[in-house]
Parts: sequence; structure tokens; C-alpha cells
Amino acid sequence: MRILFVCSGNAFRSPVAEALLKKMEPKVEVDSAGTHPSIPIPEAVKKYLARENAILSLKGEPEHLNVKKLKSYDVIVAMENKHKDAILNRCSECENKIIVWNIKDPYFLPAEYTEKIFDQIKRKIKELANSI
Repeated sequence: MRILFVCSGNAFRSPVAEALLKKMEPKVEVDSAGTHPSIPIPEAVKKYLARENAILSLKGEPEHLNVKKLKSYDVIVAMENKHKDAILNRCSECENKIIVWNIKDPYFLPAEYTEKIFDQIKRKIKELANSI
């Protein structure tokens, strides 16, 4: 099984989801991408993943959605509807593979929401892992 997580910058939500699922389900091929990656993965992400013993599963640099072969994934998780739209613009036949989690971008929220968003992703990853 191949799973792709997509967010805006591929710097928080999607790489966190990727790293957590890789740790939980090492036999599943997991990847992540952003619709507009431009910043490096922040230290807060590394701190949260280290706490979960998933830091070794964190990718080195953000990647752009345009370099991904979308048809090759079995499941594509979009963090917001705008990410689903970006995926569909590149791969209209991928619609049945896409799940939208509706997880907000922590970069546009006060700092105290960062850990809440991390915990929300962690819960969603557990649900996903239990369903595969």
C-alpha cells in the first residue's frame, strides 16, 4: 500500500503524518508533499516527533506535489479541501483515493495551537493505521 499526505508547505502537517505512520506501519510505503513548499521543517516538528520516537522517519526537506506520481498512490490524504483541489487539478482520476482531514495550518494560528494540531494528526494517524 502507498499513502501520500499533502499540505501547503510540506513542513508540518504532512511530514508529521508521514513520519508517524512510517513508525506505526513500517511495511506501508508513506510519502508527503506540499502544494507550495518554501520553508524548512521547523524545530517544533522535530521536537514533537522525537517525543514519539519517530524522528528517524522525518524527511530531510519539503517536497513539491508536482514531483509526485499521484496515480501510483492507493490513498492520498489532503489536510484541507484546497489541497484536494490541487491534487484534482493534477490528477482528476485520483478523486476516489482522496481523504480530507480538515486539519488547519499551524502557521496561521497562535503558537499554543501547534501541539493541539500535532495531537490531532496523531489521532488521525492511529485511525488510519487501524483501518489498513
